[in-house]
Parts: sequence; C-alpha cells; structure tokens
Amino acid sequence: QVQLVESGGGLVQPGGSLRLSCALPGNISRFSFLGWYRQAPGRQREWVASINSRVGVGTTYADFVKGRFTISRDDAKNSMHLQMNSLEPEDEAIYYCTARLATIPHSYWGQGIQVTVSS
Repeated sequence: QVQLVESGGGLVQPGGSLRLSCALPGNISRFSFLGWYRQAPGRQREWVASINSRVGVGTTYADFVKGRFTISRDDAKNSMHLQMNSLEPEDEAIYYCTARLATIPHSYWGQGIQVTVSS
C-alpha cells in the first residue's frame, strides 16, 4: 500500500523550530489537497494546515498554529513541508501528512512522525 513518507521530527526545546517533510508518490500535480494533521496522546487527530487547489480555498491554518507554522510545497521534489517555529509543549504530538488525489476520492497518509517539545 502506497504511503507518504514523513521525516524531520524529533526532540526540540520550547521556543525551538523543526521542519517536517513529506515525500509524495509521483507527480505532486496529481493532488488537489495537501495537508498536515496531528494527534496527541489521548486526543483525536486534528487538522493543522493544508494547501487546497480549489478556487478560493488556498492555504489555511488551524488557529492554534497561525503565525508559527508554515506549510509549503516543492513541486520539483514532489514533496511538502511544515515549518514549525516557536514550538510549545502543547504542540507535542504525532504529525501526519496527507494528500488527496484530484481525480478520484482517494487520500494517501503518512505513517506519522513524533514531535516532542520538552526542556
């Protein structure tokens, strides 16, 4: 089963930064939706940020990461990224990338990558 491959997680001190990456299967133009979600222990998975090619949607962020996180795409490398700055202990979670195909209702998910924020 094809999955996305995340990288870049790890341990960081509060106030620090991490950059997550997600390698996509094939040409990035196949996907109309690119997103990041996260799941903390004992909590449901929640949406963090996304890039949506639908007209009028574009790049959006959850309120709790606005101004701190930036989602981006690299068309040359068929990948997407999540730059996380000013990390807080509340950001500690497993982060998942996802991509939805433009032509059929099918989404790919990564296996998840741990982000730990601790001093």
